Amino acid sequence: MKNLVIVESPTKARTLSQFLGKDYEIIASMGHVRDLPRGEFGVDVEKDFAPKYVIPKEKIKSVNSIAKTASGAEKLWLASDPDREGEAIAWNLLEVISDKQKGISKKQDYQRVAFHEITRDAVMDAFEHPRKIDDDLVSAQQARRVLDRLVGYKLSPLLWKKVKSKLSAGRVQSVALRLVVEREREIEAFKSEEYWAIEVTLQSQSENSKSEAGQFDALLIKIGDKKAEIGNKDSADKIVSDLESAKYKVYEVRAKDARKYPNPPFTTSTLQQAAANRLGYVPKRTMRLAQGLYEKGLITYM
Repeated sequence: MKNLVIVESPTKARTLSQFLGKDYEIIASMGHVRDLPRGEFGVDVEKDFAPKYVIPKEKIKSVNSIAKTASGAEKLWLASDPDREGEAIAWNLLEVISDKQKGISKKQDYQRVAFHEITRDAVMDAFEHPRKIDDDLVSAQQARRVLDRLVGYKLSPLLWKKVKSKLSAGRVQSVALRLVVEREREIEAFKSEEYWAIEVTLQSQSENSKSEAGQFDALLIKIGDKKAEIGNKDSADKIVSDLESAKYKVYEVRAKDARKYPNPPFTTSTLQQAAANRLGYVPKRTMRLAQGLYEKGLITYM
């Protein structure tokens, strides 16, 4: 076998096979191949927070198969997603393959390819311009994972004891919970004040505007030289009574050009917000569907 390409999922593998020739064999790692151990802390805080990586039991068989397949390839191509998680998957793949068999040189015999859309042009361009693994992206993913463990491993048992079993706490949920609590306290401390707003519907008396097109609404904003602050119904009724007998005159008309632009392309957060507001989807479902669309070559990387 001349070239072995490793991606995360079978769907992505099938899509890439449409563009790459017979010289390329494409297999899927099914996501991460290593992670922090379950049931123990897995972070050495005394040694610069060094993570301890293990291969989960359910992954051992597939990892052995990947390493065996890689041993027969002339060149290894790591084609995981172009983000922190994808870079970490590529790095971990290289680590476990190197541990299983010594034929892979981390400096020479592999290529990292990254593309933001699975189209023929994007894929072929990525394979024409490969690179090495980005250590900064790998470190960023490790920092996120270690921080999850530092917070969640010690905080989750408290949730199980005080709230409900099997709940998860982490770097995001913990901060988000604090923001929610602080906001809720602000709401509880808010002192409501009664206020009234008064609008009048006026009809233009211009000879050229005798249809409903000459009708418009006006909001009371000042009484004399003072801002209109109406704190109760009695004050509002008195002002309405005065306005019913008043004469109105438009002393200025301002015309402005208004431009409306299309919404910008989705980011991760705006995609999740739109899916939640319009379809009622939770973020996990949204990202799973988006990942599937990306792997089929239908959207750019989300």
